[in-house]
Amino acid sequence: MFLQLSHINQHFHIDQQTKFTALSDINLSIDEGEFISLLGPSGCGKSTLLSIIAGLLPASDGTILLDGQSISKPGPDRGVVFQQPALFPWMTVLDNVRFPLRKKHSKTEQTVIADKFLKMVHLSKFKERYPHELSGGMQQRVAIARTLAMDPKLLLMDEPFGALDEQTRMHLHDQLEGIWSETKKTIVFVTHSVSEAIQLSDRVVVMGTQPGRILTEFPVDLPRPRRNKQDLVPLEERVLALLSEEIRKVKEEEYQV
Repeated sequence: MFLQLSHINQHFHIDQQTKFTALSDINLSIDEGEFISLLGPSGCGKSTLLSIIAGLLPASDGTILLDGQSISKPGPDRGVVFQQPALFPWMTVLDNVRFPLRKKHSKTEQTVIADKFLKMVHLSKFKERYPHELSGGMQQRVAIARTLAMDPKLLLMDEPFGALDEQTRMHLHDQLEGIWSETKKTIVFVTHSVSEAIQLSDRVVVMGTQPGRILTEFPVDLPRPRRNKQDLVPLEERVLALLSEEIRKVKEEEYQV
């Protein structure tokens, strides 16, 4: 198994006597080249789990193996794309993509690699622009190109399209699907959108809250590309039916019912 999570628990101490359990007994196996979405209501621990896989946050209990190696800290075998692109505003698009390559590659090699991935995200014509000259969707494509240029084994994406308008999201869905098909990267994708998860994924992992845990998994046995939204509706309805009780629990907590 390419990525194996076993009995992951995550606790946070609010004070000396109070402990909050964010994740409880998470067990998940992911094959190499799979596109997996983590889906669930706010507060179910999707981003926390992604941070643990990235090595940004140590798990309280349990083990994670990536290609047979234990994960305990960040590493170049994992690339993370966040909701905000976090580009360097004083650098051009090309320099932003070249930046993580500077220690392992010559300047010529950096440019060749950066050009390859800027072409993949259809931004070659904008490589001399600065981030403030790009739209939000274009900035996120630069962030994806920068992460892919590092050639990670595993691509972790934490709601990368959450701040974008619906039309831009749809465009980036098509681009991401094309990139995944071309690179064969293993992707773990966090989202709140049921339709987004089903459109992109091989498998949708549905999480519940209080505490965060895996409720079930839905394989998505639909041919790609999935542009006919009506084909997604039956599975969407099954996922939403499962999530309805979890969403109710979140609402009760928020409104202190």
